[in-house]
Amino acid sequence: MLFGFGGAVLLYRAIPTQAEFGVWVLFLSIVSVIEVGRIGLLQNALVKYLSIEQGEEAGRITTASFVLNGILTLMIVLVCLALSPLVAEVFEAPILAKLFQIYCLTTIALIPFYQCNYIQQANLDFKGIFWSNFVKGGVLFSFILYLFIEKIPVNLTELALMQVVAAVLSSIASWVFAMKYARFSRKIDWDWVKKLFAYGKFVFGTNISTQLYKTVDKLLLGSLGGTAMVAIYDAAIRITNLTDVPTASMASMLFPQSSRRVQGGNGAVKQLYEKAVGAILAFMLPCIIGVMLLADWLILLTAGKAYSDAANLLRITILFGLFLPYAVQFGTVLDSIGKPKVNFVYTLLSLLLTALLNLLMIPKMGAMGAAIGTLIAYAITFAFMQAYLHKTLKVNPLKPFYHMIDFYGKLWNFALQKISGTKSSVAPMEILEHEEEKIN
Repeated sequence: MLFGFGGAVLLYRAIPTQAEFGVWVLFLSIVSVIEVGRIGLLQNALVKYLSIEQGEEAGRITTASFVLNGILTLMIVLVCLALSPLVAEVFEAPILAKLFQIYCLTTIALIPFYQCNYIQQANLDFKGIFWSNFVKGGVLFSFILYLFIEKIPVNLTELALMQVVAAVLSSIASWVFAMKYARFSRKIDWDWVKKLFAYGKFVFGTNISTQLYKTVDKLLLGSLGGTAMVAIYDAAIRITNLTDVPTASMASMLFPQSSRRVQGGNGAVKQLYEKAVGAILAFMLPCIIGVMLLADWLILLTAGKAYSDAANLLRITILFGLFLPYAVQFGTVLDSIGKPKVNFVYTLLSLLLTALLNLLMIPKMGAMGAAIGTLIAYAITFAFMQAYLHKTLKVNPLKPFYHMIDFYGKLWNFALQKISGTKSSVAPMEILEHEEEKIN
């Protein structure tokens, strides 16, 4: 996320026109939908079954997942080659067709990257995931930084080619760390392929819907308002998206944990959900307050004076962070308790609501309409998701705020113990490990 943000900061200043930068934003937005969809089909199913299976069975599962990954990647390549001219025509940007043709190489190179990272996640080992993502983001950022320092004109085609290089190197890094966990079978177990697909197909649809849910505002802005408007809106969204870091990190840890705690009943999953959201809000609320107060300065530092209109947009989009922790953990918990279909339905309906509100408000208010429409959709979706969780798991949407305060207390005690040099008996993240509720 930081490498992507840093690269954008440089590109805001290096790419001469907002319209050209908007094309790059649209390309990345569409690519993110594709990749997140692939992650949905593969990740949760593989992590769920590898976290409970060992030995030869684990080898059959891993091999089946690789096969499924290859089949899906082939389909992605064929779709990109077939539809890239149409996408270029819709957004009136001919270069988009070439960018998607290059992306076909990137998505093939990412097959080992994703697969090896999921194997590590199933074993609750995140070191290799960190370093492979570091390589993936660092290579492209380093290239952009080189162009910026040497004042070499930025070429979008060259940026796409560098993504291919980053994908290859990050896949190698991921494999190095995953080798000790990787188990394979010599034969393809098609029963496991079918089982993984059956589990992952709803997560696949959910992830695509979720990512569209998060990017439909940009896509509609691009088609209704032009690529220059997308560039201005992206300046606000770039800063807002930094708040996704704790949310996504917590989701990666929560899924294998909640998959194991299903055996303990709904009470254990409910408690884990409330504590996870509370921990995220503990980081989120100070960030939201700070951004609201410093929006003008943040836009100036991030994108420059040319994008100053994005400050008021940022004050609205940063409020997304109040709802996203609940929404992301909602999906994680439903997937872990075996209800990916329900998660898919809720996410799809949320996407349709967001698209409808954006279609109504963008023609009247432009980029501001996209921000307000999306915020309203998030709020409505939050209400319906919490109602379902309360009915199913007896989740209390206010309980995370109690755990947020509890988290601050534990963090404070942890810091005092570190400063004093005494051994810490309670680490901050232990709020996710307690099995019993403190309050009813």
